[in-house]
Amino acid sequence: MATEDKWKANAEKVAFMKRFPGLVTDWTQLIGKTVEAVEPLAGKPGAVVLVFTDGSFAVAPPLAPEPWEIGEALKNARPHLAGTHAQAYAEYDRLVQQDREALRAARLEKILGAIHNNLEQIPELKDRLKELVKEWK
Repeated sequence: MATEDKWKANAEKVAFMKRFPGLVTDWTQLIGKTVEAVEPLAGKPGAVVLVFTDGSFAVAPPLAPEPWEIGEALKNARPHLAGTHAQAYAEYDRLVQQDREALRAARLEKILGAIHNNLEQIPELKDRLKELVKEWK
């Protein structure tokens, strides 16, 4: 009986916490809010509670975004950030283009290497390549 009472008491507590007044559960609810305090949470390094001036609050996970997430964030936030960070976006665009060119060159090198390394084992490869080149002209 005591175990069941404990389970029920915990369930009731958790249900109340999830509907606690001011708990923000959707990022869009943060639009226009001003952060009043950032307090760390024990037990999970980097996790915090964000307290807003209107008495609302949100629990935030550690800020450790993956590179792809930052890239998507920069793309999606560009209309909002480009004016403030024009120079940084120009550098970012340059680095993105540099990365694309390096990827293209690496792919070309890999393809040419595969062709070269397989010419002896696959004699018809040379003839097929010649046919492909003729098709492309």
